[in-house]
Amino acid sequence: MNQELFEKRKRLICELLEDELYVPLKEKELAAFMQVSREDREEFRKVLDALLGEGKIQVTAKGKYVKPDEKLLTGTFIGNARGFGFVEIEGREEDLYVPEGMVNNAFHMDRVQVELLPGKRGKRQEAVVRKILEHGSRQIVGTYEQSSSFGFVIPDNGKIGTDIFVPKERSKGAVDGHKVVVELINYGDERHKPEGKVVEILGHINDPGVDIMSIVRGFDLPVEFGEKVMNQAERIPDEVSEADRAGRTDLRDMQMVTIDGEDAKDLDDAVSLSREGELYRLGVHIADVSNYVQENSALDWEAVERGTSVYLVDRVIPMLPHKLSNGICSLNQGVDRLALSCLMTIDGKGNVADYQIVESVIRVNRRMSYTSVKKILEDRDEQERREYEELVPMFEQMAELAAILRQKRHKRGSIDFDFPETKILLDDAGHPVDIRPYERNVATKIIEDFMLIANETVAQHFFWLEIPFVYRTHDTPDPEKIMKLSTFLHNFGYYIKTGREEIHPKEIQKLLDKMEGTPEEMLISRLTLRSMKQAKYTVECSGHFGLACQYYCHFTSPIRRYPDLQIHRIIKEQLRGRLSEKRLEHYQERLPGIAARSSKMERRAEEAERETEKLKKAEYMEAHIGETFEGVISGITSWGIYVELPNTIEGMIHVSKLPGDYFIYDETAYEMVGQDTGRRFRLGESIRVCVDGVERMTRSVDFSVLEEEEEF
Repeated sequence: MNQELFEKRKRLICELLEDELYVPLKEKELAAFMQVSREDREEFRKVLDALLGEGKIQVTAKGKYVKPDEKLLTGTFIGNARGFGFVEIEGREEDLYVPEGMVNNAFHMDRVQVELLPGKRGKRQEAVVRKILEHGSRQIVGTYEQSSSFGFVIPDNGKIGTDIFVPKERSKGAVDGHKVVVELINYGDERHKPEGKVVEILGHINDPGVDIMSIVRGFDLPVEFGEKVMNQAERIPDEVSEADRAGRTDLRDMQMVTIDGEDAKDLDDAVSLSREGELYRLGVHIADVSNYVQENSALDWEAVERGTSVYLVDRVIPMLPHKLSNGICSLNQGVDRLALSCLMTIDGKGNVADYQIVESVIRVNRRMSYTSVKKILEDRDEQERREYEELVPMFEQMAELAAILRQKRHKRGSIDFDFPETKILLDDAGHPVDIRPYERNVATKIIEDFMLIANETVAQHFFWLEIPFVYRTHDTPDPEKIMKLSTFLHNFGYYIKTGREEIHPKEIQKLLDKMEGTPEEMLISRLTLRSMKQAKYTVECSGHFGLACQYYCHFTSPIRRYPDLQIHRIIKEQLRGRLSEKRLEHYQERLPGIAARSSKMERRAEEAERETEKLKKAEYMEAHIGETFEGVISGITSWGIYVELPNTIEGMIHVSKLPGDYFIYDETAYEMVGQDTGRRFRLGESIRVCVDGVERMTRSVDFSVLEEEEEF
């Protein structure tokens, strides 16, 4: 059964159970109403299981399906090693807090039904787990430890607060220190630990690459492509055919370049620019991946499942096989490639005066790197300017236009949190040899500005066509968080407009501008960022708060993001006049699921990327135990102070290690305050620390405060 029919049946069952005439019904009765054949019954059961897992239906003790109890809420349980947990509920701003004793055997990532409790923990609503609908963690990655007649696995995931018991006959020969994947046989109870069997040995904890592979498996990231997918990829041609060129706008004579990092292999965007008087003619040309990945093909369903490419410190796990991403869909220098081009005419104030979105055939003149373009424009490097002499005037115009577009965005209130990304350099064995901030420069900003304007232009065009589409949205911050931020800002003499109306991004931007260069800049930038909501994919065009724009989508990376690939198909069908009523209905049904899954897979990828970075940062700091560093307080909690070093590595000073007093966390002021001395540790404050230790298992670095007298 394909995904479309699967979703349709789910929806119909929910509608059926809404009608009081048909409640309650057993599986056979439901199947009869749905006209499900005997052969199709197994697939139908999967639909019912999915609905039960999502909490959209319930089954009684007598096997009848009913609407869920309205008193109960359905969500995902997030465990904590200390026995309590949280429940994430889709559409609800705050998670629910589940106290220890109210967890009722829920395991990390279980789908559960909870009932709200009268009490609150601080401002967080409390709840009790009433029912486990579906276990979310079936396999767990951890370190095997051998006992005399059995073994146990210590999970890598700190949110799982219990070891997994493994009978000796189910250990698969694992020995002390092996990283293993254990499949859960049962989930335990108040008196018994969960039990599992080892299904895979990844290698010894000290073997090269095992640490990263443990994270890959822990996040259930698919690494290898299946045979069907690879066979389909192998049949894709290496060169653009004459048939594929037919009917496309020929832009092969247009001067254009790709600008990427030196080690980039999937070059999916090219840019072109010319100037006529006061008008700039900007072209953003994106690889036409949809020409080679047909909807509902094996390649397509694999891409849906992955949702995005994942960029780990030592490898890339691509959304599509390399045959595509590094081959026919990579805009390599000097070869014909198929593209979707957004051709914009932009005036001197940054307004898009005219535009065209076309299917094109292009040929990139030069493959440029960010470093090379920076040398040409920022460093005025003579050798580099001679090497690319014919392109220098275009690069200079690109810098001009990018500055105009940036200024326009700034004027309307676009928020730019300029926190440096991390660059981690590894040796051949995968050990970190250097970690430093990855700074943006003129070249990275040019590409960023051009991609943003193309994404806005495409989103606005399709919004006004009133057809199903996938947008990238970023909601307005929660008023309560903004009020809390505003109260804190008064301590520093800053003010942001708050009231009944939603805050405008311009207010946030003006605040960041005022703070630039002040000692509290980093502190307030971090707090402001934490007040923001998370961007996501939606089918409603509700605007992008951070960019201060009404229309935004992701159009520019179909090789590595599924929403981009999906909207490319819609764009092409619209350009070819093939969006019939049937196709529009198809997209209306399909796109909400695509948007939700893509958002979920994006979050998974970001978490995996963060964990591999934390792992390598911890490993790097093992060689610096006992050394001292100047850092900035980047976070404060009741259990300690987080400090970030200039190289982006973050460590923690446990509250018990704060010298000279008993310290209490003041949540309203974001401070750690000494009970007797009144000494304060504040967010954003500079602090000198000593590296006390590193725990690679938990990917953590421990600091202690270096008192002034200790320096001498």
